[in-house]
Formats: sequence, C-alpha cells, structure tokens
Amino acid sequence: YVRFHLISPLIQQSAENIVLFDTFVNILSHNLGEPAYEADVAQLEYKLVAGEYGLIIRVKGFNHKLPLLFQLIIDYLSDFSFTPAVFEMITEQLKKTYYNILIKPETLAKDVRLLILEHGRWSMIDKYQTLMKGLSIEALSAFVRAFKSQLFVEGLVQGNFTS
Repeated sequence: YVRFHLISPLIQQSAENIVLFDTFVNILSHNLGEPAYEADVAQLEYKLVAGEYGLIIRVKGFNHKLPLLFQLIIDYLSDFSFTPAVFEMITEQLKKTYYNILIKPETLAKDVRLLILEHGRWSMIDKYQTLMKGLSIEALSAFVRAFKSQLFVEGLVQGNFTS
C-alpha cells in the first residue's frame, strides 16, 4: 500500500484554483486510463483523489510491480498534457457533477455547514459559478505549472518494501 499526498497552498487561494485543480485531476485520471489498464488486469489498484489541499495518490497491490505503476502515475503527472477535446469533455462532466451536488439538499447543507465552520473555504456554489463562467486551456496550463512548482509531499508506504 502506497499513499502520497502532494500538497500545494495554491489550491485554496481561489474558487477558480479549486475548479482548475479538479479539472487537472480528472484529466490526469482520464490520461492514465489506457496505460494503467494492464496494471488493473494484474490486480494492482490506483486512485487519484482531489483532496482539499492537494492530490492524493493511492496505489495498492503486489509489491514487486507496484513501483512501476507508481512511476507511471508520476511520469504522467510530470509530463501532463491534454487535448482541447479532453478539456471540453472533462469540464462538461464537472459541470454535471457540481450541479448534482447542488441539487441534493443533504450535500448542499453539508457544504453550507462547512462553509460556516471553516475559514477560507469556497462553497460549491462559488465553484459551480466559476465553472459556468468558463475556464481557458491557458489558465489550466498555467495552474498546473504553478501547482508542480509549489509542492510539499507526505507519503506512507506499508507492506513488503525495502527502504
């Protein structure tokens, strides 16, 4: 089991940054779909999660091939690229995801409660409005460059691994 949290202070600076981060993580997951398929067949699991303060990478499976899967994820992260078609597809999916969160009273109530309790939190309404105004490909590219330049990493490795 390997878990790394790539933390960046950049994410919580604005609602736009949070939306750009969500877009980035979704495109990264999309890009990894085909190359990581063989790892999935070999019973290796991975998950990319857009956390509040950074990207969480979780990898689980047999230890002798796990570093290869982790390296694949890191390679795609470091050489991040996307096409305009993928960008459009992911932003449309995010619009639907945000909207679905907003129409459920229990998730909206949780979001409002956390907005009241946590200092500097951006509401789902802010994120949805930012996304509806439109994002640019250039803004995403600039955000990804800035994200990669301001990273702090926390990691946990459990299992049959040497140091």
